[in-house]
Amino acid sequence: MTVINGSHFSDLEGFYEEVYLLFMKDENWKVGTLDGFDDILYGVDSDITWKDSQKSRENLGFELTQKFYENKLQIGKPFNVKLIQQKLDDLIAGNGHTLFEILVEIIESHQNITLILD
Repeated sequence: MTVINGSHFSDLEGFYEEVYLLFMKDENWKVGTLDGFDDILYGVDSDITWKDSQKSRENLGFELTQKFYENKLQIGKPFNVKLIQQKLDDLIAGNGHTLFEILVEIIESHQNITLILD
């Protein structure tokens, strides 16, 4: 079993660092994107417990997600600005997903992994 400890981080970069230490410490590249996180999970074949998940739900919630999308909009290309604007609009309207929810969805999309939110 692998444990993601929500008390070890409070933002997306900290989450990536936590994941790096758990899954990639012997590799020479680091996770830095949602797609990259998804990619490394293809090599994981164990249950994952997310301790202090409520803290992560709050830290990776609406405000951080809004900033995440706004930063991508500021950068522009290579990001799909139209799609990101739609995701931001959905978030503001209450229909979008927070970063925490996106990370949970990514983990749960891997059939070889069972996620336990603790």
